Amino acid sequence: MAKPNFSLRQTAPAALAAALLHGLPLYAQTADTAQTLPTVSVTGRAANTPVNVGGWGDTPVAKLPLQANIVSAEQLKDTGTTQLSGLTSLDASTSDAYNAIGYVSYLTVRGFQLDNRFNYRRDGLPINAETALPLVDVASVELLKGTSGIQAGTSAPGGLVNLVVKRPTAQNFTTLSLGFVQSGTVETSLDASRQLGNGFALRVNIDAAQLDPALQDAKGNARVLSAALDWHASPATLVQLEGELTHQAERDQPGFSLLGTALPDPRTINPNVNLNDQPWSLPSVFDGRTASLRVQHQLNADWSITAHGMVQRLTNDDRLAFPFGCTVNGADWSSSYCPNGDFDLYDFRSNGEHRNSTALQLAVDGRIATGAFTHQVSTGVLRTALAARFGGEAYNYVGTGNVNGQVFTGADPDPIDANTNRDERSTEFFVRDAITIDAQWQAWLGLRHTRLSRATIGTDGSSPTAYSQSFTTPWAGLGYSLSRTLMLYSSWGEGVESQVVSNLPMYTNAGQVLPALKSRQTEIGIKSGTNTVDWSIDYFDIRQPAARDIGSCDDTDTCTTIIDGNERHRGIEAAVDFKWQGGGVSASAMHLRARREGSSDASLDGLLPTNVPSNTLKLQARQEIAAGLQAQGGLVYEGPRAVQPDNSLMLPGWTQLNAALRYAQNTSGGLFVWRVGVDNLANRRAWRESPYQYDHVYLYPLAPRTFRASLEVQL
Repeated sequence: MAKPNFSLRQTAPAALAAALLHGLPLYAQTADTAQTLPTVSVTGRAANTPVNVGGWGDTPVAKLPLQANIVSAEQLKDTGTTQLSGLTSLDASTSDAYNAIGYVSYLTVRGFQLDNRFNYRRDGLPINAETALPLVDVASVELLKGTSGIQAGTSAPGGLVNLVVKRPTAQNFTTLSLGFVQSGTVETSLDASRQLGNGFALRVNIDAAQLDPALQDAKGNARVLSAALDWHASPATLVQLEGELTHQAERDQPGFSLLGTALPDPRTINPNVNLNDQPWSLPSVFDGRTASLRVQHQLNADWSITAHGMVQRLTNDDRLAFPFGCTVNGADWSSSYCPNGDFDLYDFRSNGEHRNSTALQLAVDGRIATGAFTHQVSTGVLRTALAARFGGEAYNYVGTGNVNGQVFTGADPDPIDANTNRDERSTEFFVRDAITIDAQWQAWLGLRHTRLSRATIGTDGSSPTAYSQSFTTPWAGLGYSLSRTLMLYSSWGEGVESQVVSNLPMYTNAGQVLPALKSRQTEIGIKSGTNTVDWSIDYFDIRQPAARDIGSCDDTDTCTTIIDGNERHRGIEAAVDFKWQGGGVSASAMHLRARREGSSDASLDGLLPTNVPSNTLKLQARQEIAAGLQAQGGLVYEGPRAVQPDNSLMLPGWTQLNAALRYAQNTSGGLFVWRVGVDNLANRRAWRESPYQYDHVYLYPLAPRTFRASLEVQL
């Protein structure tokens, strides 16, 4: 994978913090002001908070005909969540989709794996998530669930993830943090905001971590430097500039697998063994540079115009001692390891991957009245471009490894295999209208028209493909307010994924464009948001055309990719956040029926997708037990899931318990927030997920019991 290389000086974090504090004016501190410092409060879901990625302006989540979750920076800190894969512990609709330590986060939402190229946003604009995305400079993570054709031109139908960047605050503050995670990860950070005068305000985040997880041979480092500048150029004009430099270098983690046809007992596997432990193993490196500029101008009391542009430059060195199948002594285990734990080992290296993305959106928002109806209208155009450039890659057989991690081989880093360069451009026109019909009824209508062009070519000049497509994706919703805080709703929408057949010689239709994979979702629900409880229940039904290969696929012109039937995901979701003085409980649950339907091969109908649990429950509880001291607990349950496409083997469900304490201490020097926690309190041994990648089964274990602690000082 990829991130542009930049050099963030290897300076001690404390020195970085001192340098920044020296350059930014500190306001006077006294014993009296210490008593007026903001107290830290923990809340659950923010039902009355707008969800930016929804595309409906300032309308709160509780008033929209869709399901979304907003995870605040405070919740991320309290749960020890430092990467997007941690969302799988906080939302029942979300599960793992090949989440390895030291690598990119992959998520499944409502049973569909999100596409890291198209399903992620930063302040509402598309970004490429084929990198290690940090969360230290994020104010909140928004998760929009379901088809997203009105918000995105092409995307997987599970939903969208939006990172909301931290902006300057009205009051000056400085927060210093120090964290420790067993067995040796140490992280230190600075978050500072200053009002600079003349309409300018600045927020800076600096973070540095030495990574040393319990996983063996996985030491690394990570750094983040980001800044956000706001300028109120006039009472009607706001200019917002932000930039981020990121770096992560860490050996990542290959998965275990079946041993022959048998699912190994997770209690017999050491979850800390790293199969990427060869003497020649190198870290995967992710470097990123991202910058955006947004200008908002209020034309009058009802109308505004916004121009928002973003540039992202990623450079990755993707390197792994990669286990795949087993052919030892004439064996032929193509999708698993040998029964004795042996596997074929490959030296995989793809250095210097570059992914460059740009996005520019122009939008007009306003309010108009037509008779008795009031319309909140938004219309605009989004232009995006992506260029992915690679060198040759190594994928070379180097010998035999074993799941005990004690068998070592020589290296073969020669990049003799061609890679594939990719270009994409799209133009998307959109219009959205939120219609207030009367005091009880409201309707939402939206339409997005997308024109895209894509081209690929091998790094050796071979197998070029190019195509263009256009499609229109509508969306509609209807809401009825039973009371001021209770709403019934229904919605319907479409989304699109675009796919071209592989250009390998075995395909009879190599390089041809498949019909657009247009997904359709219907959703009905009821939701409420008050000061004491937020809750919602919904039913969704998503259908998406399914592509598959037919033929022997073992020689030239023996394989054809076709559209054959549908993936249909139907589910019931429920979420609740009870809040009381000093505490609360947030919980979400999902029952999912995901099946294959309508295939020309009847044996495929009724099959479950791999690595998708049918039942999930996620819960977080909090209660103040003494002045400033809060006890916190978490529960994560994920039910059984299919390991193989033919559903011949199921992975058992599992439950994990987490616990933490949080103490907020006001002193004359500032507000001190102490956190201690333990994840997997019962030290449960289980297989967390079973991704099926490249026609191969992989298994990832639950991390063992892990302790964490941090100190946050607000000055």
